[in-house]
Amino acid sequence: MRNQHLDSKILSTLSSVSQQTISVFLGLFFILLLPTIVYADVFIPDSEYTGYYDYEGIYTVVGNVKNQNDFALIPIITISVIDNDQTKITHTLHHVPIPAMTDIPFKLKFPEIHGKHPVLLNAELEYFKTEKNPVPIQIVYDKTLITYEDGHVTGRIKNIGNQTVYNPKVFAIVHGYEKYILDVAQNIRPIEKIEPGQILNFTIYPDPSVSEPVRFYSCFAPVDTTVIPITTKKNGGDFDFRYDSGAWYSAAKFDEAGTTLSIKGYNSYPLETYANFEFPPISGNEKFVVTLNDKPIEFIQSVDEMGFWHVAFNIEPTSQGILKISGFEKGLPPELPKIPQWIKNNAQWWVTDQITDSEFLEGIDFLFEKQIVSVPERDVISESQWNIPSWAKTSVSWWYEEKITDDEFLNFIENLVKRKIVVI
Repeated sequence: MRNQHLDSKILSTLSSVSQQTISVFLGLFFILLLPTIVYADVFIPDSEYTGYYDYEGIYTVVGNVKNQNDFALIPIITISVIDNDQTKITHTLHHVPIPAMTDIPFKLKFPEIHGKHPVLLNAELEYFKTEKNPVPIQIVYDKTLITYEDGHVTGRIKNIGNQTVYNPKVFAIVHGYEKYILDVAQNIRPIEKIEPGQILNFTIYPDPSVSEPVRFYSCFAPVDTTVIPITTKKNGGDFDFRYDSGAWYSAAKFDEAGTTLSIKGYNSYPLETYANFEFPPISGNEKFVVTLNDKPIEFIQSVDEMGFWHVAFNIEPTSQGILKISGFEKGLPPELPKIPQWIKNNAQWWVTDQITDSEFLEGIDFLFEKQIVSVPERDVISESQWNIPSWAKTSVSWWYEEKITDDEFLNFIENLVKRKIVVI
């Protein structure tokens, strides 16, 4: 059956906040028609693109990508900054998938920049098409959406879909009086999940370096994935991993043995937040130890449905230090199969009548959730309406017996769903 391990997120408790409020509604729909940085239907408005030094002195670039196409896409944003010594520093960000007719803000750090007056150059945008439906979460625009005197905002989100959304986040652009954009901020307290019809609270703080009074927030963008990819050297090769956090991490490196990862992190916000690191397995038997500034910290180690390790922990308010995660095995991870082993186990159990149609289809639905396989405009229906013909067991048995490849099995499933022979 489906592995129930989900990405570990550790909830934190927010401090009490002032009840003096300022309405945010006057500015929510105010849009300036200014020239854009790039042409066509994917662009970053000049008015929503800026750079500043954050609370920890790290040069930070924020902006907002607008997708006005009738298809979803993943933007690749290349940003260059010229430091005072005329050194040009360039970083590339693979942004989250943006559904059609949607915009999602971004934030990118440049720890190498130290000059007093760095020059932010126009961003370069590329993109490739993808399958991504809008996240079925809406901001509740009512009197509960409040901006406080210290610049933070509280509000509520509602799941208007018919499926649970795991680990959602809310991004927003922070506007000032003199500057049109001050920051791009997100909710600091993690939201583990939001069920269909459920309404949950969120709180967003701008970076503490923002000294200009906050005028309003706009472009609220609920998203369901914000992981940041990192590549570092390990035992002579590239080691790719990801993290999701309200804090920022940089300068990742392994020791000579390739068993301990060091990375600098800091949380500039006055709230406790979290970090969740995702690592590919080498043997699958790794046991990690985590320290911050060489002192052990509490953490949770788990494995997700794809077989990736997760290391998650709380982060103290306004804190920084060197994080070390040890317990990696030497060498580089083997290439993981496209389809998790538990789905192949399900296939064998279904063909031999050990599990029900619905239990087998949980694994097939997982393949669509993770975009391992996709079809255009797939209708999402309740689990009680799922069905699969019994004659499909022959092809499924060929797959778990390795008479056909993973790709052939995925093409088989995609074809059945397109033709609505399999309904899920």
